[in-house]
Amino acid sequence: MTADEYVAQVKVDLGEAWLGQIYGRILKMRTRAFHFPSAKPSSKVEIHHTLLGVELKVGNRRLLCPDLATARYLAVFARLGVTDVAVPYDITRVSQLADELESSWHRMLLLGDDYAADASQKFRTRTRGLLIAKLRAEILAAGPGTVRPQFKQSTKQRA
Repeated sequence: MTADEYVAQVKVDLGEAWLGQIYGRILKMRTRAFHFPSAKPSSKVEIHHTLLGVELKVGNRRLLCPDLATARYLAVFARLGVTDVAVPYDITRVSQLADELESSWHRMLLLGDDYAADASQKFRTRTRGLLIAKLRAEILAAGPGTVRPQFKQSTKQRA
């Protein structure tokens, strides 16, 4: 099998747990756009707990996050190298979505490595790169959503 066939098989196996599918569900919620200043797929992503709160370190840049769940959520997209991403406005959903995204990320990489276990290291690296590139392309095509969440303006309390 070729590396592209392995990538297609991983996507089929994950189904609704594919990170692109999860992101599509996120975009249907009320979201706000978030911009990473300079995210690259090869950047090292770390979460740091500091006296000022939680920071997400992407490469050499540090981004202050309001909580750990948001940092975990953004870390998945930083690993992909996506520069613009949608973040749910409802903070109670961010933790659950971060769990789903991280689980999907790790399952994707494990399945890719498992399918290409008998192949050379070069082939496995290529397969991993193609998985990340396909996922990044899907998320970039979906877009980051709106800059600010949309609110209903027609709610009047008097008749």
